[in-house]
Amino acid sequence: MPEPEVRSGRVLVLGCGGTIAGVARAGHSAAEWVAYDAGALGAGQLVAALPGLAAVPLEVRDVARLDSCDMDIETWQALARAVGHALADPQIAGVVITHGTDTLEETAFFLHSVWASASKPVVLTAAMRPATAASPDGPQNLLDAVALARDSWIRGVLVAFGGQAWPGDEVRKLHGQSVAAFAGGPGGPAAVVANGVVTAFRLAPGAPSVVPEAIWGTDPARWPWVEIVTSHAGARGDGVAALLAAGVQGIVVAGTGNGSIHQTLRAALREAQARGVPVWRASRCIAGGVLGPWDDDLPLSGLLTPAQARIALVLQLLATR
Repeated sequence: MPEPEVRSGRVLVLGCGGTIAGVARAGHSAAEWVAYDAGALGAGQLVAALPGLAAVPLEVRDVARLDSCDMDIETWQALARAVGHALADPQIAGVVITHGTDTLEETAFFLHSVWASASKPVVLTAAMRPATAASPDGPQNLLDAVALARDSWIRGVLVAFGGQAWPGDEVRKLHGQSVAAFAGGPGGPAAVVANGVVTAFRLAPGAPSVVPEAIWGTDPARWPWVEIVTSHAGARGDGVAALLAAGVQGIVVAGTGNGSIHQTLRAALREAQARGVPVWRASRCIAGGVLGPWDDDLPLSGLLTPAQARIALVLQLLATR
């Protein structure tokens, strides 16, 4: 197999905040990695701290400086627009997005839904430890992301973390504290990065599910409201009734096992369907998704997580407006 080439052009680095840009709070030591302010540093500061990027042609700007648990539609729209412009610019080789880990898989799936067929790399990365930690993991993750964004064999939306890269529709956060926090689907990583060298295994981009203009051309206040409800022992339907009364426009149910749903909650969900509110069935299990057939008419989300299914339903409703 021939050696991959470095793409010509600049790498666009878009900062969104997160732990990778986090700084320890006053009076706390670097060892107290939970006591920090996410998004305190700009993307330019992250890049400037890495001598290994000094010779790489970069364009750097901040889209947001959020704790990713507060990720919002406006930031998603700005990211989708910025990525679209970069993909159309022949001077841009690829895109790197620095992000928080909490909703990284959601933003990755969202961008994959819009730009999965991109002929250039769109690489998200993050960190579990803030920039001021004694041994931060963000610098290496960012270096790896830039290497992926410059590699001639890489295309589509990926997440780079811990020396591996997964397609945006497969990545999962598995751990709340470990630096080995992410994994992907049964097919394994799409690529690995070691000492700045990319080895790619899967190269074919996917197909987008929405028209990009529908993403940034719609007022965020008009995006469909879709919520996730969870089935569990002793589940009740009152929450579904409250959502219906408040005007919810779609529901994803995170069922137990292969998407099974407590009978009381299922009755409330069927009432939601009867009122014209789409209800999708997912599983609260981290792997396996939901497989049919089932003895009711709740559509299955397949291998999507509940969070991914929510995004997919939002985009489907948005596209039909």
